[in-house]
Amino acid sequence: MSEVKCIATRESYGNALKELGAQHDNLVVLDADLAAATKTGVFKKVYPDRHFDCGIAEANMMCVAAGLATMGLVPFASSFAMFAAGRAFEQVRNSIGYPKLNVKIGATHGGISVGEDGASHQCCEDFALMRSIPGMVVLSPADDVEARAAVKAAYAHEGPVYLRFGRLAVPVFHDEENYHFEIGKGEQLTDGSDVAIIATGLMVAEAIEAAKTLKEQGIAARVINICTIKPLDEEIVLKAAKECGKIVTVEEHSVIGGLGEAVCGLLSEKQPTPVKRIGVNDEFGHSGPAKELLKQFGLSAENIVKTVKEFI
Repeated sequence: MSEVKCIATRESYGNALKELGAQHDNLVVLDADLAAATKTGVFKKVYPDRHFDCGIAEANMMCVAAGLATMGLVPFASSFAMFAAGRAFEQVRNSIGYPKLNVKIGATHGGISVGEDGASHQCCEDFALMRSIPGMVVLSPADDVEARAAVKAAYAHEGPVYLRFGRLAVPVFHDEENYHFEIGKGEQLTDGSDVAIIATGLMVAEAIEAAKTLKEQGIAARVINICTIKPLDEEIVLKAAKECGKIVTVEEHSVIGGLGEAVCGLLSEKQPTPVKRIGVNDEFGHSGPAKELLKQFGLSAENIVKTVKEFI
């Protein structure tokens, strides 16, 4: 059996920008002194005249991006999730969201898997912050293939888009030749009617592994990949609730304000269904090796299996 390829989605971001840059002269990239980490340096190397380092001034960078958008350019403003969504929230809200400008925000290093950088950099609140901005599209791709497709879809979309990418290398499970990405559409990866596991980002690969283990134990779990946190694919969620009867959501984000709450909000109004949310509880992270932290915070296939078995 061939070894599964693992690629960090931040790498996918840089590669997708480079590819798009060759096709679209109006694409420009902004960074906040982190081009080596966000991987926008890949774009800068080929298109230095269309890459702007705004320094460690993320709020200002968002305003610069807004100005560029009014000139007909398509800016991708890039930084760590904690800075792009957190430090610059007011500017994203008032200078990009409010006037509905065509700015794309590439936020890397999201979630607990930032690892050794610790709580100050482990942004587990970005979905909640960005979901609250009217008209903001929120994307959290699960692997390299989906991440590159999401960047291209973000470029094509007219309006503000927030994209979250990870630092940790994750398995590539999509077949690029047969894969189609669409903003606002979820993806069913496995069949099952005992429970539906709805996951996003790097947790999708964990959900797939959990479903394999559960199948061996006689439990048929339907795995659904939700890349678009907002707007949520209501159809696929409601169908899963109706056919499976129980839902488990999994995200590398706080259980407050993210995918789990979006799913619960929908189901409470349209299809009341028991739900268990797996995510970071009401607590900060801390420094440590990424994979060990994920296990410690329950963001693992093992914990998904345990939660599902207790639930059903």
